[in-house]
Amino acid sequence: MPTTPLTQQNFRTVVATNHIVLVDFWATWCGWCTRFAPVYEASSQTHRDIVYATVEAEAEPALAAAGQVDRYPWIMAFREGMLVYTQAGFLPADQLEELVQQIRWMDMETFRREHGQSSPEATAPTEPPAGRAGPAPGPQSYGWPGLRPA
Repeated sequence: MPTTPLTQQNFRTVVATNHIVLVDFWATWCGWCTRFAPVYEASSQTHRDIVYATVEAEAEPALAAAGQVDRYPWIMAFREGMLVYTQAGFLPADQLEELVQQIRWMDMETFRREHGQSSPEATAPTEPPAGRAGPAPGPQSYGWPGLRPA
């Protein structure tokens, strides 16, 4: 499945209407983004049930600002309309695959309970949430299965 470009006009709809959405924020001048693009595209071909979206940050500065994206590439992951992962940095193919599997195996009931969210409908964002939201504070190191601090 090819990647889906996101804009302010379609961001909310794509995130709210798909089970899992990965979003790659990138910039045309970013060398790491150029290296990451084929890894991201290959993963999208493997996991056709997941929406792999892209945001060209220079063309969509409001989306980048709303998500406090200040480095590239930057990956956000949404599951059932909720932001469950956000972090900057190049991910090699094996680490991207690990992230995808962790998101697939998340216990969403526990996640909702721990983050005070009652239902997917109540959490669908109008734009990327401000701040670095995620399931665990501190270093972004997760265990298996699910996104738990290591």
